Amino acid sequence: MTNPIADPLVEGPDDDINPRLVTLEATPAGVATVTLNRPERRNAFDAALIAALSQTFETLKEAEGVRVVFIRGAGGMFCAGADLDWMREAAELSEADNREDAMNLARMLKRLWDIPALTVALVEGGAFGGGAGLAAACDMAVAVQGARFAFSETRLGLVPATIAPYVVAAIGPRVARQLFATARVFEADEAMGLGLVTEVVADTAALEEAAARIGRDILACAPGAVAESKRLVGVVYGKEIDDVMKETSRIIARARVGEEGQEGVRAFLNRAKPSWAVE
Repeated sequence: MTNPIADPLVEGPDDDINPRLVTLEATPAGVATVTLNRPERRNAFDAALIAALSQTFETLKEAEGVRVVFIRGAGGMFCAGADLDWMREAAELSEADNREDAMNLARMLKRLWDIPALTVALVEGGAFGGGAGLAAACDMAVAVQGARFAFSETRLGLVPATIAPYVVAAIGPRVARQLFATARVFEADEAMGLGLVTEVVADTAALEEAAARIGRDILACAPGAVAESKRLVGVVYGKEIDDVMKETSRIIARARVGEEGQEGVRAFLNRAKPSWAVE
């Protein structure tokens, strides 16, 4: 398989987007790593970082051959939330300008959510405000022991609006109401109990091992089936079983006669390895 991402850096169409705010690396097997690269600002969001992430996620959404996407922060911190200078600028904007500014963040998160490959947040240090929302928008989140989380917006007189759909989907409405309202800080073990984090590891070395293990697991799975399985959750979630039976039957029937389904079942029956399985 050729490298699914030709350029390891995010090259923006606008000169004012620093391509080094986000780095994108990919292996020939299709393992992509997105790194928020503002360690001097604890990888906090500003307009330029959001634009670079949005462009990166759109690239990954459309790229062929991407099997898994890891998202992490440089310098031992995942994401500290909103940059203070960006917040000062937003306070001076009109409501209409703030609405467009917020839509840019909302679009970035939706582009992450729409990536067909498995997405995994690798959380070191902490994830606060929008950074915690970024982790929630991933399919999985692995955190180092002691990493801290908070939805701190209410302490500033704000609300966690754009991240709310992803957080509520991850932890449920009752817990979300409590954490949004209190803005309290909690650590990785509690975050796993709440569903915001899917695994807690001892240290950075263990985080790398977890990423390697997840990569191996996903490279054994058919990429089209992975994408369709992610879509399937949206088809059935919150619906009555009687209302989705026909659609789920169509989905599995289509998979059985599809190229991946045909190859995968034959390979299993013949004790062979399908073409997508990468060691």
